Amino acid sequence: MRAYAEELARIQESVRVGPGDEATRRQHARGKMTVRERLGLLLDDGSFTEVEGLRRHRASGFGMEAKRPYGDGVVTGWGTIEGRTVFVYAHDFRIFGGSLGEAHAQKIHKIMDMAYAAGAPLIGLNDGAGARIQEGVTGLAGYGGIFQRSVRASGVIPQISVIMGPCAGGATYSPALTDFVFMVRDTAQMFITGPDVVEAVTGEKVTHEELGGAGVHGTMTGVATFVSDDEISCLEDVRHLVSMLPANNQEFPPEALADDPEERLCEALLDIVPADPNRPYDMRDVIAEVIDHGELVEIHEGWAANIVCGLGRIGGHVVGVVANQPMSFAGVLDISASEKAARFVQFCDAFNIPIVTFVDVPGFLPGTDQEHGGVIRHGAKLLYAYCNATVPRVQVIVRKAYGGAYIVMDSRSIGADLSFAWPSNEIAVMGADGAANVIFRKDIAAAPDPAARRAERIAEYREQLMHPYYAVERGLVDDIIDPRETRMVLARSLAMLRGKSATLPQRKHGNPPM
Repeated sequence: MRAYAEELARIQESVRVGPGDEATRRQHARGKMTVRERLGLLLDDGSFTEVEGLRRHRASGFGMEAKRPYGDGVVTGWGTIEGRTVFVYAHDFRIFGGSLGEAHAQKIHKIMDMAYAAGAPLIGLNDGAGARIQEGVTGLAGYGGIFQRSVRASGVIPQISVIMGPCAGGATYSPALTDFVFMVRDTAQMFITGPDVVEAVTGEKVTHEELGGAGVHGTMTGVATFVSDDEISCLEDVRHLVSMLPANNQEFPPEALADDPEERLCEALLDIVPADPNRPYDMRDVIAEVIDHGELVEIHEGWAANIVCGLGRIGGHVVGVVANQPMSFAGVLDISASEKAARFVQFCDAFNIPIVTFVDVPGFLPGTDQEHGGVIRHGAKLLYAYCNATVPRVQVIVRKAYGGAYIVMDSRSIGADLSFAWPSNEIAVMGADGAANVIFRKDIAAAPDPAARRAERIAEYREQLMHPYYAVERGLVDDIIDPRETRMVLARSLAMLRGKSATLPQRKHGNPPM
């Protein structure tokens, strides 16, 4: 038995070390860590338990029968992050380039099934070359099994993908189905067809980074939720995100020490937001004043900057924040902003995270590009997400709230539990200038001094229909609040709503405007 144990120890050590020093050196030369180094940074020290570490492929042909390394290019198992269980799979690029074959896929299937059954987050560290060509269609079938399991787990457990190397072809759809995608700058790429194919088909020359690098997906496509400068900071950010998420959809997010007083007045809010509705300001400064210690985990920071989405805490309890950003396109809603916010609202609702919405929106972005791009359909995604959400929802109207965009930004009419407005609010079908042009067009044109008449009519419209107390007088807003009391009001409101119970109609599922 001692001999058996010694043999097992030798095999386990060879599994831990991997394919050898030369392969490790090449991995480091690419600016990437090995799979075990990554797991060591992601998980609590000594917490990782490996599953199927001795699994080997059974393929033959093309010299495969002579190359049967343990693990088959992926490490799977479970561990803890800040003491909470997570499941993880991580590609080992040193073995077959991290490509996916039959055994490789089955290991991932198993760990996904375990995460689903245990009700714990699943994290995938992606660094692979796609389907293993030598094994033919079995690799493609393996991806199908991953996709099917990811969809089944969607909204049940948090799913996080970390792209730390190449991710091409059908492999890209695995991260695309998960809740959050992290990418490491300069080393991570995602694309359906590589530069060689693009050039052969279209004649366009493009680099891997230009086609599908972290910069592209973090700012242009919205595929990357977070972009990090290096692997160490990336894995730290993953740990921080996990610390704010529930283990599954039957739990609430973990509470933190409430050492930032809920009754704290936010004096700075009187100076951050200009009274002039046309002057910009940074909505993130408003959010920072309201949430605990000003700490916001912003989602898709580089994409659709005209809306801010993120996770923070109020009184130690996690909240999702959605806010128009006047610093970018005056905070208008457009196609990308609608998609960004809709998916975030949907995530928060799936995992019992209350939603706070800060509104300062002049409307939807006009133009043929938006209309022809389907802004109606994409804007409806955000509307659907809010209407379908059953978690506590509180709206704060900071300044402008015009037209359909006011409705879409979680107004009382679509189900917000509470709506508050600052005394600087302007809630109307449109701005006073545009409204006067429509209502008093003939009167202005016939006046001896059209400019003076127009100014008079604008003032009249603003006084009658856009004064700060118009909406609250009609019950469309619950109260006008002093901006300094925003944090206190939100903390009390969310505490009251913590026991909210709401049900949706009996149905298989809705049909959102996807």
